[in-house]
Amino acid sequence: MKRSKTDYGTIILHWLLVAALGVAFVSGMRIATEAPERTWINVFDTVLPQNVWVMHMQAAVVLVAVSLAYAIYIIRSGLGRRIRLDEVRLRGLIGRGQARRGAANIVLNWVFFVTMLALMTSGGLMYFGYFTGRDMATLHWYGTWVILGFAGLHILSHFRIGGASQLLRIFRPTGLSAPPPQLDAVELLTLLVEQSARLQPESEHADKISSEAHARPIRPSKDIARDRPAVRDSAARPPSGTAAKSRASKPRSPTFQSNPFVVAAAVAITGASIMVATDRLAVDQLQIHRISSADAPILDGDTSDRAWRKIQPFSLMTSEGGNFDGKGETRIDIRAVHDGTWAFFLFTWEDPTRSLKHLPLVKQVDGWHLLHNGYETGDEHEYNEDKFSVLLTTSDASLAGDRTFHASRHPIPEAPATMTGRGLHFTVGDTGYVDVWQWKATSGGPTGWMDDAHFGPPVEATPMQAQNIVPYKGGFAPDPGVANYTDNFVVNAGAAGDGRRIVTPRRLPRDLAATATAMGETDLDPNHGESDGARWFMTEAESMPYSSELDTRVRVGTVIPGVIIAGEFSGDRADVRCAARWASGRWRWHAASIPTANTMFRSRPESSCGSRPLITVRSDTQGTSGQFVSRWNDAEDLQRPSIMKQTTPLPKSSSAVTAPQVAPQAQPFPAAKQAASSIPACFACLAGDAVGRDDSRS
Repeated sequence: MKRSKTDYGTIILHWLLVAALGVAFVSGMRIATEAPERTWINVFDTVLPQNVWVMHMQAAVVLVAVSLAYAIYIIRSGLGRRIRLDEVRLRGLIGRGQARRGAANIVLNWVFFVTMLALMTSGGLMYFGYFTGRDMATLHWYGTWVILGFAGLHILSHFRIGGASQLLRIFRPTGLSAPPPQLDAVELLTLLVEQSARLQPESEHADKISSEAHARPIRPSKDIARDRPAVRDSAARPPSGTAAKSRASKPRSPTFQSNPFVVAAAVAITGASIMVATDRLAVDQLQIHRISSADAPILDGDTSDRAWRKIQPFSLMTSEGGNFDGKGETRIDIRAVHDGTWAFFLFTWEDPTRSLKHLPLVKQVDGWHLLHNGYETGDEHEYNEDKFSVLLTTSDASLAGDRTFHASRHPIPEAPATMTGRGLHFTVGDTGYVDVWQWKATSGGPTGWMDDAHFGPPVEATPMQAQNIVPYKGGFAPDPGVANYTDNFVVNAGAAGDGRRIVTPRRLPRDLAATATAMGETDLDPNHGESDGARWFMTEAESMPYSSELDTRVRVGTVIPGVIIAGEFSGDRADVRCAARWASGRWRWHAASIPTANTMFRSRPESSCGSRPLITVRSDTQGTSGQFVSRWNDAEDLQRPSIMKQTTPLPKSSSAVTAPQVAPQAQPFPAAKQAASSIPACFACLAGDAVGRDDSRS
């Protein structure tokens, strides 16, 4: 029995496509584990890679290149008939036997082609930031499963067509068969003329014999035999006239036929090179413009400062946030200036809800309860304040976050597993430390400070983290120093997992009525925002340490804030000043930092030439992030980024400079409502009610 074989070009392209699809699938599954509703994928944690973003993009480039090569190869090799979907094939679907199976296989191939086109298109649109919303991600997600289903049906279809021999032909290479010659109309007409000229004498001779047969008697058969050579001689005579001249005059020039696989490979390599070059050249740049110190903006939430008037904003989309009209996406506009000492950023984005409720406490008959949904695993996604974060790194990476985020439920074998089933932030190798700014709408933000933190090498787990009482955070930690906010509760290590009786308040309000007034209308629906004058924190002056005696005076049903504000930020943690305001469905946030401040935990520009820092703006949710490159517009100042790696922090250069002007902050109770309208603003708002890995306190 003759074994079936396949041309080597098809075999090479087939297995390249399979390999690229395999890498894209496993890396895509790891990315999908960041969605809370898809943590079931962690069942395959041991076989899924960790650092997957760049891997996924590289697989996508290979997929596009191989797809392009396959299309060229099919055209150049004349193999299009194998996948041609014409009327005859469609009729075969209602036929029987091999015709039906062959037609079904071709239809299946076209489903694959259309789905691959949808996957590559949706992936490209999301990568380049044109459409990064939930709808596009959903299309990409379902397309992945269509491809997986196709793989199984593809194998089954070929087995039904020809059994094991049909399946094994993809492992048996052979040369490419020459395609049948195409129909040449001129040559066809020439052949018809020659045939007509050749048949005409034979017809005349036959007529002559027939007429003679009627005129004379029948001769013996031997006499008839003498006439047959004459007929053959007549037919054997070379054609003359127009037909012969036409054949003789046809030009016969040599032609060059290129190898279809070589042409396809050349086109694929060229296409991949263009894609990579385009990606490198199309990196968005945030221009940090030079201004005079006199034009430095005031951190008051007013976007009409002269410094911002002529600055064209840079925009990017983020997704998977909370309370964005159910879509989870919002567009962020970014502007930046510097005066040679301070760098100023203005972030704005749309958010229909002003979410300030961060883990509030409510008293019930059996004690105090923490309102939460996921806090016990470090993944609170309901009672969470609005948050915004910025990552600054000097790492030369296509995607900055790929060097600092490790997707797995247990990415560090010797450390505790994550309680969320998702990944951890930490750096490895020469990445060192990357700077992370975190603004929080209730915790510190209203007092004019942005939490300055970092991603660094993994830290040792605390006893409570080792017991999975509080989440382990990998290499994410605040910079040295003190923040001015704390949680207003103590976690009970022996608490039940359902959240009952897990907390005891740290402090209780001095004046319950004043606290209730400052909080505004108490609406515990996490999908509803707070009013303009509300604030959901207490200061030390407005509260007293918890005691059982004070607790007895609090009525059942009372709700108190889950955040205590006391003192000021200090140390490296206080490097970034900010001000934010929400109005008319938009957050506006100003941030100011000294780029040359010395600390081992920062990626900062220094005065020198050269490279550009990557800044990744992302949500604290599981969502996607936007990325851009920032560079200083003045070649003399603040250009080269670097990561300081001193074993001890150097003296802070900020001590010798004048801090930017920050508008007066909200006043303590009971005048909170009146003062809240002048809360400094311009903090860029990302991700509505943020949820995710970093929600628990540092």
